[in-house]
Amino acid sequence: MTREIIAILRGIRPDEAVSIAQVLIDAGITKIEVPLNSPDPFDSIHRLSTSFGSVAEIGAGTVLTVSDVLSVATAGGCLIVSPDASPDVIKATKDSGMASYPGVLTPTECFSALRHGADGLKFFPAHVLGPSGLSALKAVLPVETRTYVVGGVGPENFAAWHSAGVTGVGIGSGVYRPGMTAVEVRKKAEAIVSAFDLNLSKLLWWSQPLEWTSTKRTPDSTNRRASKHWRPKSSVVFAFTPYRSSVPCVSLSRLRTSGTACCMRSLRAKESITP
Repeated sequence: MTREIIAILRGIRPDEAVSIAQVLIDAGITKIEVPLNSPDPFDSIHRLSTSFGSVAEIGAGTVLTVSDVLSVATAGGCLIVSPDASPDVIKATKDSGMASYPGVLTPTECFSALRHGADGLKFFPAHVLGPSGLSALKAVLPVETRTYVVGGVGPENFAAWHSAGVTGVGIGSGVYRPGMTAVEVRKKAEAIVSAFDLNLSKLLWWSQPLEWTSTKRTPDSTNRRASKHWRPKSSVVFAFTPYRSSVPCVSLSRLRTSGTACCMRSLRAKESITP
C-alpha cells in the first residue's frame, strides 16, 4: 500500500540515512525527502536511491535552482520538492523525468505551478492556510490536482485535513530530528501511519452511499425499540458506540456530491474500523 505521506528528513547525515529510511519503509512510509540544507544531501540521496529505489520514492526538498535539480537526478532521485514555485525548477524537473512538487500558498501560485507542469502542489506553511483555506482553494483548482500540506501537520489534525480533501501530508520534525535513533523514528512513524490510515478510513466510510433500514420489534426482543437509520451500502464494516444512543446513529446532515449521499454523525471517541 502506497500512502500519501512524505517523510522530510531535514538534517540527516549520509551515514544514518539508510538505517532511518529502512524503519520508515517498514512502518509504511515510502516517500522520502532529503532537504538540500542537510549535510551532504546528494550523498544521502544516492545511498537511499541505491538501497530503496525499487520500493520507495526518494527525492530532495528545499530545491531552489536548476543546478540542484540536475544534481538530484544524477544522485538517482525521482522527486523534487521546493518551498517556492519557480517555473525554471519545475521545467528542469520534468525535463529530467522527475516528479515536481513546488511550494504554493495562493491561487496565483497554484495555477502558475500547474501551468508549468507541476505534478502536485505543496501548501506551505500549511498552518497559515488551514483546512478551511485549502477547502476554499480546492473549489477552484482542477479536480485532479494533487495537494499536500506541510508545516504544522500531524496526527492531531489529520482528520481536519482529510475532511478538507487533501491528497497527502509532509511530516518533518514530527517523524525525524537530527540525533534521533532509528528506534525513535520507527515509533513515531508507526504512530503517524496508524493515525493517517484511521482517519482516511473514516472519511471513506462516511462518504459511502447510504440506504434506509429498519429494525422491527420481534417476540424474542420485546425490550428492543423499533428503529430506522441510515447505513452504508458497502462491504466496509464500521464498529462504533453511538453517542447517547443504543441504535446507530441519527443523521445530522446529508450532503449530495455526484449523486452520493453522505452523512455526518456524532460519535463517542471509542471507534474502530475493519476494512
